[in-house]
Formats: sequence, structure tokens, C-alpha cells
Amino acid sequence: MTLNFDYKYPSVDDLRRKAKQRIPGFAFEYLDGGCNEDVNLHRNTAELREVQLEPRYLKNYKDATIKTTLFGKEYDAPFGIAPVGLQGLMWPNSPEILAKAALRHNIPFILSTVTTCSIERTSELTEGNAWFQLYNPVEDRIRNDIIRRAADAQCPALVLLCDVPTFGYRPRDFKNGLALPPKMTLRNMIQILGKPAWAFQTLKHGQPDFENMKPYMPEGLNLKQLGKFMDQTFSGRLNEERIKPIRDQWKGKLILKGVVSEADTQEAIRLGFDGIIVSNHGGRQLDAGESTIRPLIDIAGKYGDKIEVMMDSGLRSGPDIARALAGGAKFTFMGRSFMYGTAALGRKGGDHTISMLKVQLKQVMDQLCCEDVRDLPRHFVR
Repeated sequence: MTLNFDYKYPSVDDLRRKAKQRIPGFAFEYLDGGCNEDVNLHRNTAELREVQLEPRYLKNYKDATIKTTLFGKEYDAPFGIAPVGLQGLMWPNSPEILAKAALRHNIPFILSTVTTCSIERTSELTEGNAWFQLYNPVEDRIRNDIIRRAADAQCPALVLLCDVPTFGYRPRDFKNGLALPPKMTLRNMIQILGKPAWAFQTLKHGQPDFENMKPYMPEGLNLKQLGKFMDQTFSGRLNEERIKPIRDQWKGKLILKGVVSEADTQEAIRLGFDGIIVSNHGGRQLDAGESTIRPLIDIAGKYGDKIEVMMDSGLRSGPDIARALAGGAKFTFMGRSFMYGTAALGRKGGDHTISMLKVQLKQVMDQLCCEDVRDLPRHFVR
């Protein structure tokens, strides 16, 4: 496989360090942090990396492919770009950068309801291949119209978020007055002045905004009014009563993101979901929760033949992807890793990060003598 990425940044950790140098502190802390004391943020990666893989050296090995099929579509790699809110705040124009890179590399891109690029624009950039992640609105009128827009944009999959019944307690964001646009305290202004590349790109692309919510927002809201509007518009709580009309209206694949228990997996199957993403929101919601790899192994083992089981949260490398797939995930998603890439390298960040992860994963496959990602569970060391 061709090493077509910048050798100066051969890991996500390298991209993270570069990103920290290039973006204001309030933006980096929003991207980098978890909730409360960041316990679950670190547990995700630490416990994932406890998974060990067994090579099979003495076999008639030919070559490995990292291509995989999900919901009837073949992708060039078993990973995609997870939904991330406020992307344009962390690096200007980053959702467009990542959407274009996802199309070039033939991997899924999931657009968040609360990011800074619209459903329509993302569909245009991905030629109708972007998935859409829905924060459930309180009003049926808004919910139905957003779902209609996603259908008109030819999104093949709708992802319902179930792990935000409340917003996580994030001390750094409170101190930073984080919002869109960020509260212009003296501290934040000094941070912006110290990051000229970020400031220039923001001027070039314009102030980021909740593009998907513009049709439903009153004009001229100040920061306090905007925050109140968003709080009143969304309810993160899902139950059968709220899911059923969505399932009835949406004709594409329906995926539940944020599952960490067997009970919720059973409900997802009963309610007609096509897939689940085992996820704890990157450790940003429940600091006392489990890492994602532990419930994934049990859920995939018991229900993987009944529903497509995917995973995000805590993955930072090709070996991490291999560990998750060996643990039973059919597919994986990453959010922070790609945002570190765009914040570090701008318009080159999406292609760089995808290429780097492809190379890392292929090397693991070659080392294990595993020819197909579907066979990785055979290399799982219990």
C-alpha cells in the first residue's frame, strides 16, 4: 500500500499535538475533553488497547484486503467519520474537508445535526453518500422536516442518537463560555490572536453557524437566546413512542448510536433498527460509564447475527480498529482523530488521516496473516 501521507505526522498523537498548536485553547479543549474528570475518556482507549491479537504465521498467506461491505455497499476501509458537533469552530470548513475526503476514499461520513454544514451541501459534496445523525427535536414539525430533507438529500442511513438525555458536565466548556460563536471574553480573544492561521481561515470561510437549524431559528438571536432556543428545540431522550414515527417515515437504513447495554440492543432489534453503534459519545456524557470495548464484545457475540453492530469512542489508530473488529464490530467510526487531522493540516487533514489509518490497519493485517477484516475475530485473544 502506498504511503501517501505526510511522514512528519505518522500517528493521531502527532496530529493532536500539531492541532493544539494551531487552534485556540477553547476550541482545542472542546475537541479534546470528556466530561467531569475525563475518566471514561481515557478508559475507552486504555481498555481497548488491552485487547490482544494472535498472528498465524505458518499459513499459505497471499495478501490482505481492508475493504468491507456494510448494508450492501462495499467500502474501501472498515472505518468511517463519526458525527461531531461544532466542527467549523474547531477548524473552519472542516466538515466540507472531511466530506470530500470521505468520498475520495470511499468511506462513510456522518453529518451531525449540530455541526456547521448543511445536509444539502454535504449531500452535494458526497454525491448523496453521507449519513445523517439526528438529535431528536421536541416538535414533530421540525423532526419531520429534517427527516424529509435527509431523504431528499439521498442520505442512505439515518442515525438516531440515544446517549444524550442530558448534556454532559464539561467544566472546561463552562469556563470557556463555549457557544456558537464563542463568548468573546478577554481570555478567548487573546487565544484567537495567538492562532493567526485559524483566525484567517475563519475570516475566509465566515463565522460558523448551526447550518442545519437555520430554517427553524428566529433571526437575530444573541448568545443567550441561541442557547435557550437549542435547549428548547432538542430532547435527547428516546423511547418507543418517539422512535416509531421516525421508523415509519424513514425508508432507508436506521441506526441507533450510543448503545452500551444488552437491554438496549434487544430493544433496538425489536423496534426495527438495522444497526447499532456501540458508543459512549467519546467519554463526553457519563464519566462513571464503561469503556465501549467491553460491552461491544458481549453485544456482538450475542446479537451480531441479528443486527449490524458497529463501534466508536476511543479508537486512535489502525491497531485500535483491528482490535475493535476482532472484538466483534462489523465497522468502526472515529470523530476526534479526524478533527485532529483537519486542525493540524487544514484541507490536507482528511486525506492524510484516512490514508494513515488505512496503512496502519493493512500493516496489522499483514502481520497477523489475516486476509480479510471479517476474519479478525479468529485472531482475538480472550
